[in-house]
Amino acid sequence: MTARQGASGESFASVLAAAQAGASWACTRLWNDHSPAVAAFAAARGSREPDDLTSEVFLAVFDRLPQFRGDLAAFRSFVFSIAYRRLVDELRMRGRRGETVELIAEDDPRRASSAEDEALASLGDQRVIALLRALPSDQRDVMQLRIVADLTVEQISVVLGKRPAAVKALQRRALERLRKKFGDTRTPAGPSSDSD
Repeated sequence: MTARQGASGESFASVLAAAQAGASWACTRLWNDHSPAVAAFAAARGSREPDDLTSEVFLAVFDRLPQFRGDLAAFRSFVFSIAYRRLVDELRMRGRRGETVELIAEDDPRRASSAEDEALASLGDQRVIALLRALPSDQRDVMQLRIVADLTVEQISVVLGKRPAAVKALQRRALERLRKKFGDTRTPAGPSSDSD
């Protein structure tokens, strides 16, 4: 099975043609193949409702699908261009309205957390997201599209409206900044290698 084929072996071109003709199974296939990456990107970039944003993105994708021309790489760029614009809209709207966050008892900072809660909070995806959030906005966008959305430099340049050389430079600067955070250790929070 190639990257251009789905789980059942249909080529992207045939799935796209069927979706453009209105076949619900093909639209479902496009959703299943691409929505997880869009939702992950939206969550990593700070969307309060990544699933809702993903739904909005695909409503726009399916609305514009009859006019779309291109291969799988062009389709991913098309999808993430819409996702990026919707996310920017959400962040701008929140900025104008101000932040309101529902108080959840488990998240109350006055509550003493258990050692298990602290250990779980320091592991996994949240740590990566925190590292990426520490980057400047343009570097963070590039790294999240590269890591979470698994887009190529060329696809990211389309999404962000930047030249590929500029995307490569942003990626290089982001990686250098992250390396400095890690220093001589394998993890940012890990012990120093000369503490033995």
